[in-house]
Amino acid sequence: MSTSLEQVLDRAFGHPRGVLGRVGGWLMATGNAATERHVVGVARLTEGETVLVIGPGPGVGVLAAAAKARRVIGVDPSAEMLELCAERCEGTANVELHLGSAAETGLEDASADVVISVNNVQLWPDRAAGFAEVRRVLRPGGKLVLSAHEKWLPVSRHELAAEVTGAGFTDLQTWVWEPPGPLAARAAQLRAIRVD
Repeated sequence: MSTSLEQVLDRAFGHPRGVLGRVGGWLMATGNAATERHVVGVARLTEGETVLVIGPGPGVGVLAAAAKARRVIGVDPSAEMLELCAERCEGTANVELHLGSAAETGLEDASADVVISVNNVQLWPDRAAGFAEVRRVLRPGGKLVLSAHEKWLPVSRHELAAEVTGAGFTDLQTWVWEPPGPLAARAAQLRAIRVD
């Protein structure tokens, strides 16, 4: 991939900013909405839980999680995406948004019951550091639910599952899901539990 194309994709999806970031945000909200809601359903959230959403983009998943959980924290490296997320979640009292990344969430140890990430893991510069951080912020027995466009994953979903297991997760399940809609793409998904 050429450097200029990588820069365009980063401005639209990796670290969205400017006009390209707004276009990327619209595409994410439109193309990812069904998957975001599906992943929230897979997580089986309860009203007493704290949920961390890594890379919430324009906030479709954050809003869906906020309808079910006690507290939802969105962490994104893009100030523009956090702004779009804040607009979508305006008036939702149980939502907090912070600049950060998968590897540096800013949360305290064992402070989340569930971590959700949709179409974001392929953008993590260091997946091992990201999964270590996810394990650190999850309470013992906490759940990780992850989904990514299968064709954009840098490794197979089985290799990704092995990375998650190697980071200290257990009871791992992985599958593929075909979201509805013309902009949707086949998703590799997994669910795992933090080992005590």
